[in-house]
Amino acid sequence: MKTSDFDYYLPPELIAQTPVEPRDHSRLMVLRRRDGVVEHRHFFELVDYLHKGDVLVFNDSRVIPARLKGRKVDTGGKVEILLLRRLEANVWEALVKPGKRLRAGSSVEILNEARDNLPRVRAEVIGHGESGTKVLRFSDETVLPELGEVPLPPYIHTTLAHPERYQTVYARIAGSVAAPTAGLHFTPELLRKLEEKGVHLLFVSLHIGLDTFSPVREDDPREHRIHREYGVLSEEVAQQLSQAKKEGRRVICVGTTAVRILEHVAQLSEPPKLQPFEGWVSLFILPGYQFRLTDGLITNFHLPRSTLLMLVSAFAGKEFIERAYQEAIASGYRFYSFGDAMLIF
Repeated sequence: MKTSDFDYYLPPELIAQTPVEPRDHSRLMVLRRRDGVVEHRHFFELVDYLHKGDVLVFNDSRVIPARLKGRKVDTGGKVEILLLRRLEANVWEALVKPGKRLRAGSSVEILNEARDNLPRVRAEVIGHGESGTKVLRFSDETVLPELGEVPLPPYIHTTLAHPERYQTVYARIAGSVAAPTAGLHFTPELLRKLEEKGVHLLFVSLHIGLDTFSPVREDDPREHRIHREYGVLSEEVAQQLSQAKKEGRRVICVGTTAVRILEHVAQLSEPPKLQPFEGWVSLFILPGYQFRLTDGLITNFHLPRSTLLMLVSAFAGKEFIERAYQEAIASGYRFYSFGDAMLIF
């Protein structure tokens, strides 16, 4: 297995720069694993593919205003900070650009040029994290949500008129630096229709970090070290999932993040009973992985050489995904965060 096996060419015009309105009018490619059939629908038609008793598992993590701008205290040079994860009170791991000359003891003053009335906050470099990240101690983290802005992925170049459009309609637990984008297609009306059909809606949290933006750089993907992400699966949700599997009902994950936390917890549990969980998740799913809980997956179209594409290939089969992606490109599907969706079962 090579990382280059998960590469493909995407015409730049197919990278969605703005979301479809309304949310559930994006296109939906349906992949049936049992017979290799591909269907082309719209997302609001998802209801046709779900049955009474099915369980949909959503990631309710909310994107935080993680992009901060500032100036180096000693030189006045401009700095951009992307918060990745909170380590303890006032201490965060972050990407800092440019950051090569920021050593331990260096300080940055955080600014919001549009809001001069906000208190000034300083960030001191106190260490180094993984893959070139910095560990920063802030003088007051409580003001950061007002100083920062919601970060959009680097391949989106159009300003988002309404930042809430980069949140799912059910987002409630702040902590991600990127949206769980498979969930962006759901509307309150669609969720209501699913519940009326007898579909069970369950919510877990996995706070999305750096790997959403980062391609795998090692030639052998098995040598890639995935970044940890913090997750929570409650006792109530664990019980309902255990009961669903016991009764042979389908568990369908909305997004790769929901897959990762469910499969991580499944590895720690004694079947068929699933245990509640709170902690760090670092599960890296590659082709050959044996899924324990996931029967179906709703997901967007992912970047080449990404851990997300590898996970989807593990679930649907690498050749099936390659064929589906080429068909999506030929049919003009929209890719990545604001793009169209897949249902795989």
